[in-house]
Amino acid sequence: MSKHETRSHLVAGGVSEIPLSESRRRSLSGRGPIMGEIGLIGLGRMGTAMAANLAAAGRSVIAFVRRPDQTDRLTALGLRPTTDVGDLLDCEVVITMLPDDDAVLQTVFGHGNDGLAAGLRRGAIHLSMSTISTAAATRLAGEHARLEQSYVAAPVFGNPDAAKARQLFIIAAGGATEIMRCQSIFDSLGQRTFVVGTDPQDANLIKLLGNMMSATALEMLGEAVAVLRKRGLDPQPFVDIMTSTMFGGRAHKIYGDKVVRQMYAPGFLLPLVLKDVRLALAEGEKAGAPMPSVGVVRDRLITGIARGYGNLDWSALGLVAAEEAGLHAVPSVTAN
Repeated sequence: MSKHETRSHLVAGGVSEIPLSESRRRSLSGRGPIMGEIGLIGLGRMGTAMAANLAAAGRSVIAFVRRPDQTDRLTALGLRPTTDVGDLLDCEVVITMLPDDDAVLQTVFGHGNDGLAAGLRRGAIHLSMSTISTAAATRLAGEHARLEQSYVAAPVFGNPDAAKARQLFIIAAGGATEIMRCQSIFDSLGQRTFVVGTDPQDANLIKLLGNMMSATALEMLGEAVAVLRKRGLDPQPFVDIMTSTMFGGRAHKIYGDKVVRQMYAPGFLLPLVLKDVRLALAEGEKAGAPMPSVGVVRDRLITGIARGYGNLDWSALGLVAAEEAGLHAVPSVTAN
């Protein structure tokens, strides 16, 4: 019987009744930064890069994987891989870096008492770094509070390359004490942390809207480059001028070059972008604030996925724009 299964039988009224040592009680009471083991669930490209950076910073990371054949790769990165979620339940903080609402909710709630929430100790922190809906964040925060656990939302801006380089921007919301305790983790993962309040859903709303600004920028870049190519012009000078004057932000500089060079190597894959677009449109509808430009991006993403581009980066919005303009485009998926 696994540790996780043992704990599930000890849950009474949804709260673990396992006794805590005095030292363990102090470590989970909110005094000081997280110093113990860190659990991490979600070992995709982003999650793996983040876990490796934590290990490189001297942190002990227990990484949950479903496939045993991944353990050697993770061990080589300095992680302690496990196929038993129960091995994470003694951690002071468990990070989830999962693709969508369903994956996070299934991990946290499972079926009955076999989810992460049922086994975490009182005072432990669930640090959700996934891009999820505000409704999911609110549900997670409420359930963790009921179980006398803590929940911090900390989605990130940045692609897997930025994650490897510790150049992520972290948007954090939750209890002030819990965020303070997690700050050393944030410092090992990113270049700057923005604390946006005490309600976790606010961090997820900001993340979704920020992604929409990048997505619409990519769509417009693709459309402008298509016009220039249709006129027989090289689009590179245009992008150089724009990114040196009116549009000097990271999105235009990074993705403008990719659109011009037709580089669509996997990063932020189109189906995941579409998931975020749909979440953002739902937020806008709930707020009574239409986002018609985001609706255009949604349709472009559906078109791209239907054409077989689901394994490409969202810079492939430029590929769809080129094809819609009647241009012959050959997507490049080699690493940049």
